[in-house]
Amino acid sequence: MRDAGAPRPPATPRRIIHVDMDAFFAAVEQRDHPRTRGRPVIVGADPKGGGGRGVVAACSYEARAFGVHSAMPIGRAYRLCPRAVFLPVRMERYQEVSERLFGIFARYTDLVEALSIDEAFLDVSGSTRLFGAAEAIARRIKADTRAEEGLVASVGVAGNKFVAKVASDLGKPDGFVAVPPGQEKAFLAPLPVSRLWGVGAKTERLLRSLGLITIGALAAWPEAALAARFGEAGRHLWELANGVDDRPVTPEEAAKSIGAETTFAEDTADPRLLRTTLLALAERVGRRLRREGVRGGTVTLKVRFEPFETHTRARTLAIPTALADEIFPVAAELLAAARLPGRRIRLLGIAVSRLVRAEAVGRQLPLFGAGAARRERVAAVMDAVAERFGEEALTRAALLGRPRRQRAGHGDA
Repeated sequence: MRDAGAPRPPATPRRIIHVDMDAFFAAVEQRDHPRTRGRPVIVGADPKGGGGRGVVAACSYEARAFGVHSAMPIGRAYRLCPRAVFLPVRMERYQEVSERLFGIFARYTDLVEALSIDEAFLDVSGSTRLFGAAEAIARRIKADTRAEEGLVASVGVAGNKFVAKVASDLGKPDGFVAVPPGQEKAFLAPLPVSRLWGVGAKTERLLRSLGLITIGALAAWPEAALAARFGEAGRHLWELANGVDDRPVTPEEAAKSIGAETTFAEDTADPRLLRTTLLALAERVGRRLRREGVRGGTVTLKVRFEPFETHTRARTLAIPTALADEIFPVAAELLAAARLPGRRIRLLGIAVSRLVRAEAVGRQLPLFGAGAARRERVAAVMDAVAERFGEEALTRAALLGRPRRQRAGHGDA
């Protein structure tokens, strides 16, 4: 039985790297638009002179100096920094850059766990004979991302995921913090308890009321005492405080769903606008499904009414699809069932789940009939044109009259 007063050591020594791209969306925009370099850049909704809707998706460090941060209402961001460069979200561009970044990570290990589009854990324990120490690998990754993509990464190196994540956070921006093996507990000790995963404002107040202000103070408490007061969460906090985190780096699983959504500049009940928006979303989702080589069996509609009341409705298809022509009618029927006369809508979204590989469905193509096969060919042509000339180079006639602000800036789920 493990000594209750001693932290549990990992089964085998590990070296984990946490990579986090600095201000990723904004950094890509500054790279792609040289005139914005060195200036405050805010990526998100149109601020409309301070009266805009939506939130900040990302901002550069120059904008953060004015108090701007992610998820802030875009109107407030404008009032804090009216001279900033405001740019729309270009999610497909960020996905494209992200794929190349993860290609860089994959050079050094096949154990890469994506946390988001711009953040990952890498287990390089088995790579050190080929590439040198974990610290050397981390520096090579930083150098590669700067040289090949013109982007800056902050990295943390440690014996486990939690400590590596804390290390990269402490070094931002352009950070490099390595915690030597066996020094995890000492590294964490002077940091505030708020740095521990799972400690929000309420838990922090409780810990402070017990005199536990630093991670080191919490680590010194008996594990049993924390478990008695906080349950299993107390044991977890005690282990983290002692620098113990046994979770493996798990390579990215296939996406469970693919979706897109848009927030209207103004709440609307206009049936034509709602219909064309749904069609554009179905096109976007279908294109992403085809790009990923998958088809989905369940269509989910997301509707947010004024002020912030959100509803979802779903329907399962007889045969998985990646075609907007088959996604859109289902979404339209779900919207008709969800709407209330005169009720204005703030946001629409479509997601497709129960994903299967396209080749698994392809063997059943005769079931679709000639019409579906023809639509598959048309979709393939549209994908090729979009890949070469941009999404709007070839579009449906039904979408030509949409305002520019409704044709761009959809968020992907």
